Amino acid sequence: MNRFNNLDPMDFRYMRSPKLKKLLLPYLSENAMVAHMAQVEGALVKVLAKRKVCSKDVAKQVFTACNKVTAEEVYEEEDRIKHNIRALANMIRKRVNNKAKPYVHLTATSHDIICTAEALRYKELTNNVLVPTLIELEKTLISISLREKNTLQIGRTHGQHAEPITFGFTMAEYVSRLGTRIQAIKTSGNNLRGQFSGAVGAYNASSLFFSSPMDFEKEVLKELSLKPAMHSTQVVEPEYMADFMHSIISCFGVLANLADDMRNLQRSEIGEVGELFAKKQVGSSTMPHKRNPINFENVKSMWKAMVPRMMTSYMDQISEHQRDLTNSASSRFIPTLLSAFIASTMRMTRTMKKLGVDKANLKKNFDMNKNMLAAEPLYILLAFHDHPNAHEVVRQLTLESQKTGAPLQDLAFDNAKLKPYLKKFTKQQLAVIKDPEKYTGASAKKVEKVCNYWKYYKGWKNGINLQRCRSWHWCCR
Repeated sequence: MNRFNNLDPMDFRYMRSPKLKKLLLPYLSENAMVAHMAQVEGALVKVLAKRKVCSKDVAKQVFTACNKVTAEEVYEEEDRIKHNIRALANMIRKRVNNKAKPYVHLTATSHDIICTAEALRYKELTNNVLVPTLIELEKTLISISLREKNTLQIGRTHGQHAEPITFGFTMAEYVSRLGTRIQAIKTSGNNLRGQFSGAVGAYNASSLFFSSPMDFEKEVLKELSLKPAMHSTQVVEPEYMADFMHSIISCFGVLANLADDMRNLQRSEIGEVGELFAKKQVGSSTMPHKRNPINFENVKSMWKAMVPRMMTSYMDQISEHQRDLTNSASSRFIPTLLSAFIASTMRMTRTMKKLGVDKANLKKNFDMNKNMLAAEPLYILLAFHDHPNAHEVVRQLTLESQKTGAPLQDLAFDNAKLKPYLKKFTKQQLAVIKDPEKYTGASAKKVEKVCNYWKYYKGWKNGINLQRCRSWHWCCR
């Protein structure tokens, strides 16, 4: 099928990368969903055989049939009978003999299969794709942060120049925020639950065969490395999925914030960073000189499209009595959100790995208000040394500096009324007043602490496992 005949932009525009397709199709495609549902059916019959409800030969037949079912044939059967899970069962049944047919889907209701398959594929996606992909971005941010830990930058609050920091400190914020979100995604993704509790969740059908149907449920789910929900109706408690989706959306927000910060630092009048611009890349259809931050803008735009879908997850918490169908359509769009998030993460990693840092512009922007940057340490030290109205005095000096162009430090040191207080300053304090470039606080040390904390997480290839980090973080207390 020509991809340009697809309706979803994720298919025809954002899934063009063969690498991305290879990563996502085994978990997020409809083929993947049918395969995971068939895997649940296979786990069911395997346990039935273990419990001697059916023979091993029957279980082998059904299990083999489950591995051969295709989404295409299930959908064709659904078109005929108007029920997707019965269609799946029929496609398994047609591949086994009459002796095995009764054991296909025995004791199960549709959402025993659907909810469990959803938990299974999203858990696998979490461990095999989501966490490793996010860790690759985290490593990139750590590398930039440490490399630029001493690179002077003006801090900004409310869009205005504030106090000196370093560019590494700017990036370390995102190292920390992304790290906690990876942790949240791994936790919530691995806490997704399955069920095997029957039509209303009361184990009516399985209780016909087993004295402890809840143990039977645990045994089936154990085959899939899943745990049962504490309670289920015809569907798993929706809070597990809501927590997972929240972890994804909140992490997407971190990516969007990083993209927005980098995009703004790339503005012509700021120019402190820049996306790599390919040799033949075109920035505008009419302005040949343009070098647009398209990747950062794309990530923010994708976040805007996906973040409202969190409301859908919250609304999917509501189901009348033991089950209604109001989440049937809405839950089918979760793969779109996940694929958009992963595509954006990979885009962000590619872009950040090639991020240009313009140290000349960083210095130029810092120097724009360099004369004013002594205001905070001057005021604080004057107040510490008992000046009765330090803030107002320094404020007046800043106004005079802005009006005359004279450096704030010169005005302060020439002020006869301030000299008795200035004499009390230590050499180190005076050095900061005279040269605000030294007034970066603990920026570089903070970078090292944040980055080293996440570097002390082990298992980068298989996920993040907490290791005692030998630093200040709460995990070591």
